[in-house]
Amino acid sequence: MSVFTPLQRDELEAFLAPYRLGRLRDFQGITAGSENSNFFVSLEQGEYVLTLIERGPTQDLPFFIELLERLHRAGLPVPYALHSEDGKALRELAGKPALLQPRLAGRHVIEPNPHHCAEVGRLLARLHLATREQILERASDRGLDWMQEQGPSLALNLPEDQLPLLRDGLAEIAELRPKLVALPRANLHADLFRDNVLFEGTHLTGVIDFYNACSGPMLYDLAIAVNDWCSHPNGEIDPERSEPLLAAYSALRRFTPAEAELWQPMLRVACVRFWLSRLIAAQHFEGTPDVQVKDPGEFHRLLVARQQPASVLPFAF
Repeated sequence: MSVFTPLQRDELEAFLAPYRLGRLRDFQGITAGSENSNFFVSLEQGEYVLTLIERGPTQDLPFFIELLERLHRAGLPVPYALHSEDGKALRELAGKPALLQPRLAGRHVIEPNPHHCAEVGRLLARLHLATREQILERASDRGLDWMQEQGPSLALNLPEDQLPLLRDGLAEIAELRPKLVALPRANLHADLFRDNVLFEGTHLTGVIDFYNACSGPMLYDLAIAVNDWCSHPNGEIDPERSEPLLAAYSALRRFTPAEAELWQPMLRVACVRFWLSRLIAAQHFEGTPDVQVKDPGEFHRLLVARQQPASVLPFAF
């Protein structure tokens, strides 16, 4: 993720001392991403990731810590906050909330194949199954309400030929909202893009960046993943990737008829969410070369392509 808050070596050493993990060997800012400041930290006892929280309400941070601890206990390959010698997982550095977590092995996959996608489907099902019976409640700060609040003002800055698509998307969200929020729920990653999953070869070794995690319809999490992992450059869904992902997921959790009915609209809802958030980032960080801003146009293309059905949920009953 982009480094919004640079650190000096002496202040980092002072922060790390209470963890009793040995001498600081090296640290390096992570430049990919767009929301928090992250650093690779090399200590005598291992490799870690330090995160400075730049966005979102700080009162939600205990939620993220508890969720990741629960997923870690369930055997999922997720980062979890280390505790300092006085028992604190959430601390402060450079005036920002800070977490230190073990660094997970693996690399991001830029061009996923069907096996990668099946691994992602299995992982997402395991995450949902680990939380659906005892959900940690947190409303998304970029959920349906946010989309309907932010969409009209952001539409004013769109090219004229893109306006109808966004207006139709927002109208569909308003119409289907009661059905969407009634779908089966669990805790969600809510940002399961390729740059948030790590692989060694074809083995999934880690899932990172849970700072958009929330509670909500499991189908929404799945739509976010399929849109990113299974789309051609022109936005159309690639069935050779989407079918293994959905089949692997449904082998662990069967879909319901209501989910099958709302699958196409949910794919569009996920497009609207990330189109809007990228438009905000593009406006806010315009002219800031040190911040990576992802292309909002990608989700315009995806939303255009999602106007035609191109994917079905298997084994819904």
